[in-house]
Amino acid sequence: MKHRRPDGIDPAARSRARRRALQAIYAWQISRTPIARVLEQFAHEQDMEVADVEYFEDLVRGVERHMDALDQALAKYIDRGIDQVDPVERGVLRIAAYELLHRPDVPYRVVINEAIETTKRFGADHGHSYVNGVLDKAAADWRAAEVQAARRG
Repeated sequence: MKHRRPDGIDPAARSRARRRALQAIYAWQISRTPIARVLEQFAHEQDMEVADVEYFEDLVRGVERHMDALDQALAKYIDRGIDQVDPVERGVLRIAAYELLHRPDVPYRVVINEAIETTKRFGADHGHSYVNGVLDKAAADWRAAEVQAARRG
């Protein structure tokens, strides 16, 4: 049974879309396979039936399209070059940065929580702490009004 919100969004399908997007971006980062080919490979997987496919594609294409700008934006908050960040954490950070900067319809708390949960599932033992620290600082700058309103209220 699907648990859609009044706006029609299925949060569980969105979570699956983010996890699948991380896997696609990870594969793309490692193999350098063209993103269209990666998307094609994922389209044929059964898991995609239960994911928000439109959101998955937006995340993957958005990260590819804006990668240089996302990396530049993240550089202020990371303690090393983006290429030195663990590939899973790098993918999570790029997806979250894309959502924070280009998907204002998604609350910043949702973006950060989803990034932490995805990193716990796929990343190194303490990777989620690193991701949380980076995204907390980034959200405070990129979504200042939203973060301040949440802290007040």
